[in-house]
Amino acid sequence: MENAHLKTVWLAFVVLRLFSVLPTSAGLTDVQHVFAINSLYTALGSPPLPGWVASGGDPCVENWQGVQCTGPNITEIILTAANLGGRLGDELGNFTTLTTLQLSNNQIGESIPDNLPPNLQRLFLSANQFTGSIPTTLGELTLLTDMSLNMNHLTGPIPDVFQNLGGLINLDLSSNNLSDHLPATFADLSSLATLKLQNNQLSGTLDVLEDLKLQNLNIENNQFSGPVPPQMLSSIPNFSKDGNPFNVTPPGASPTGPPSPFFSELPATPVTPQNNSEGSSQSIKSHSLSVNRFFTTGRTVGLVFAILLAIGVVILAVCICVSWFRDRPDVISRYEGKDKVPTYREPEKKHPKSEALMQKDCDIVKATDGVVRRKMNHVIEMTKVDATYKLPPAEKTTPPSTGEKPDQRLESEKQIYHVPCVASYTGPGPQESSEPKPQKPHVPVPGVVSFTISDLQQFTKSFGQENLIGEGSLGSVYLAELPDRKLLAVKKLDMSTTTMLHADEAFIKLVSTVSKLNHANINKLVGYSVEHGQRILVYEYCTNGTLHDALHLMDEDNKILPWNARIKLALGVARALEYMHEVCQPPLVHRNLKSANVLLDDDFSAHVSDCGLDSIYTGSCASQVSSHMLGSFSYGAPEYTMSGVYNIQSDVYSFGVVMLELLTGRKPLDRRRPRAEQSLVRWAIPQLHDIDALSGMVDPALEGVYSVKSLSRFADIISLCLQPEPEFRPPMSEIVQALVRMTKRESASSRQSCDDSSTSLPDPAQL
Repeated sequence: MENAHLKTVWLAFVVLRLFSVLPTSAGLTDVQHVFAINSLYTALGSPPLPGWVASGGDPCVENWQGVQCTGPNITEIILTAANLGGRLGDELGNFTTLTTLQLSNNQIGESIPDNLPPNLQRLFLSANQFTGSIPTTLGELTLLTDMSLNMNHLTGPIPDVFQNLGGLINLDLSSNNLSDHLPATFADLSSLATLKLQNNQLSGTLDVLEDLKLQNLNIENNQFSGPVPPQMLSSIPNFSKDGNPFNVTPPGASPTGPPSPFFSELPATPVTPQNNSEGSSQSIKSHSLSVNRFFTTGRTVGLVFAILLAIGVVILAVCICVSWFRDRPDVISRYEGKDKVPTYREPEKKHPKSEALMQKDCDIVKATDGVVRRKMNHVIEMTKVDATYKLPPAEKTTPPSTGEKPDQRLESEKQIYHVPCVASYTGPGPQESSEPKPQKPHVPVPGVVSFTISDLQQFTKSFGQENLIGEGSLGSVYLAELPDRKLLAVKKLDMSTTTMLHADEAFIKLVSTVSKLNHANINKLVGYSVEHGQRILVYEYCTNGTLHDALHLMDEDNKILPWNARIKLALGVARALEYMHEVCQPPLVHRNLKSANVLLDDDFSAHVSDCGLDSIYTGSCASQVSSHMLGSFSYGAPEYTMSGVYNIQSDVYSFGVVMLELLTGRKPLDRRRPRAEQSLVRWAIPQLHDIDALSGMVDPALEGVYSVKSLSRFADIISLCLQPEPEFRPPMSEIVQALVRMTKRESASSRQSCDDSSTSLPDPAQL
């Protein structure tokens, strides 16, 4: 009995000892996963990631940045553009429940490890510094649906291990140094819809792809030889194949193209040998001689005919030229007598409509005496700053009454805002040459001013530091003061992120798109400059800065935004997105919506900036700017951060984050706060439907001056916008209607303190 008691005590001691050497904070998260994420953190060089530690910790309970859990299991690690370095390490295989690994746009190096998470469905490692070959163990990831390893330094052949990856839908291996033929097991990728292999050294033929049901295939700039299977040309909607030596005749094969009828001798018709008898042999020789004699005679006749035909064409051309000069004496008169102009060549005759457009933009300079002076008929030169620019009038249209049904209201807006809008410029197609073409004088865009660089330099004090008012995703913004004291905002696009706009025509198309956006809540484009290779957009200037500054840079110069003003701002941003998504045809996405891109005018009304510039993000330079196009990782919708897919519903998600900022006064990502509160979305979502918790989330600067019911309705809209699944997010027209109903109720039941505030809520019909 005493021995049994001693054994029990000893066993208890051993168990306690074991627990003492385990990580002390394993908590909810599976111990194996804690070990794996600790190892990953160490391999990455212990970067400053909120919550992450090299030993122990509880990722699922402590909400480590980029880590998603289901119960005690880590299921997703998403750290896009987090400035990570180091390597991946050799313990990834311990993530037995990991389905998504998204580490794109970082600086992670060395080779991709063989020991990958066995249940991965989505693997995104693009735009890093990986070297070596693609691991053959990829063939063991049988649940894989999406994989991108593009924009690395991978070498060698693509491993032939795809026989068990029938569920793979999207595969991107572009912009590496891969070589050799395509693996035969590519033919087993029955679900593959998108395959990107451009910018490698791959060779061979495309036969293994001919039976796949591809929707997008890009194989540009490789060494593929042909011919291309005909069914691929007809069945793949988006097929890019330039930069390959296709249609090269294989060694030993006979030419497939027909010879020239006059200048090459056709081969004799092949004769199938019958017997070896002498009579048969003589018959073949006789037939061959007659055929050769026939083609020799035919070639001579053809040559004579071709010469006669050429002489006839020359005579006909001479007759036409003589007749043309006889009927057009004014052509010669330009160079004779008083009409002779030695130093100026008269411009070509333009189309009437084109001439009218140029003349309209030439009349933008008005002298101080009130007489409009017409410039010379050049399309590039602008007059110097001895006169005042006549800017396009700012149109502030009043939206239709909110009492209408959404469909009726949107139809009314299509008339008020002068749609249809045009689609954004998407850059040159794959068939266009990449060689620089000589720039032609551009036809000015109607309705906006074509500024000269010299004038903009004078207006902005040579783009001086004292005139710098912001650094945006695409470049710097400067304050410009015209001679008449009018203020403008000059956005000087960063050329490193606008390489797709290298041609003047491309930039002018972009300007034309933006100039057609005509809405009271969209920052109005008033001009541009395209001289000397510069790409500059000139906008109306909003005097009260950005929503980001108003919420997060509180000082004695910034007034606190009352609750009703915040509802008004949310409604203004929602109406701008509704106009782009549902009024413009085809629809436009914003792609970079954040509080720093919401400008405030004198009345604290919202003006959304950077509208219509989404083509820059999706063009040929998208990979260079994707890491900062969404301003911050915390504005991006889940579908964007996981796979790079961006659509209208992604704009709705970003709008929900902006509404959270209005509600809480917090930044989307604030590393100064406790770990559990650093990510605004993660911290706020669980509390949006708890009225007690919601009251504790409200911006303390409001000092309780708001309606609890209004607060609850505002939170309900946020919750809908931040749905993880894009299809569950409402369209912007429904959000506008919900905010309009809020303003009606708030106007009817607002407190006296709100009535006395400096920024009162206007009547909904006037918003």
